[in-house]
Amino acid sequence: MTTLAIYSNKGGVGKTAAAVNISYLAAQTGAKTLLCDLDPQGSATYYFRVKPKLRSGIKGFIKGGKQVYKSVKGTDYENLDLLPADFSLRYLDVTFSILKRSKKRLNKILNPFRAEYDLIILDCPVTISILADNILNAADDTLVPLIPTTLSVRTYRQLLAFCQKNKYAVSRIYSFFSMVDRHKKMHKELMAAVAEEFSGILQSPIPYLAAIEKMGIYRAPVTVFSPRSAASKSYQDLWHNIQGAINRGHHGYGNREKIHGQRG
Repeated sequence: MTTLAIYSNKGGVGKTAAAVNISYLAAQTGAKTLLCDLDPQGSATYYFRVKPKLRSGIKGFIKGGKQVYKSVKGTDYENLDLLPADFSLRYLDVTFSILKRSKKRLNKILNPFRAEYDLIILDCPVTISILADNILNAADDTLVPLIPTTLSVRTYRQLLAFCQKNKYAVSRIYSFFSMVDRHKKMHKELMAAVAEEFSGILQSPIPYLAAIEKMGIYRAPVTVFSPRSAASKSYQDLWHNIQGAINRGHHGYGNREKIHGQRG
């Protein structure tokens, strides 16, 4: 069983689109998948046509156990469930900060789901505070969308510095290029420079395409409404590389159960 956080300390990088498409593709392989929408904006919840509401709101979420378990909703897709967002999650940082073991509360909340699912995916809000600590403690692996721009690379360096300072293994962090325009010389040059500077860069870029923006119209993963598109192929390649990296225990850390579909 693996917990994968789709996280960025910079907004507008294609994080939720990646979470929605990856969770769908994982479920299609037979892996029982839970997508947790931790972003109070609830975009992932919207894409899956689910009402953005948790039982008892943030209080029920923090309490964990049955309250959270009963909030899980099925989606239109086999093997894929959703823990929906709730607008009250905007107070999650503040709430965690006043609790004991404040940096590991999310990990405790997710524990009841780990025996039931092959893969838990966290769609995370933009944060670099105590919620980021919770995310990094709860996740086995963290996937960071990275736009090939100077500011995006700068925030990625900030994230890696934050992880090193707080003793979170940088080896658990992967990144992929998002919203790529291969016609732009700057994008190509920055992608080459970043791949040379950092380890853990997955060579499966997601292009900037209208099909991805249409997810909001169809309220579905790209591979559902446009299965033969370049966008669909890009997300399939990304999921294949994520799956391979996790199953290989890339960078030589911890042994985890492989993501290989139905449990034997």
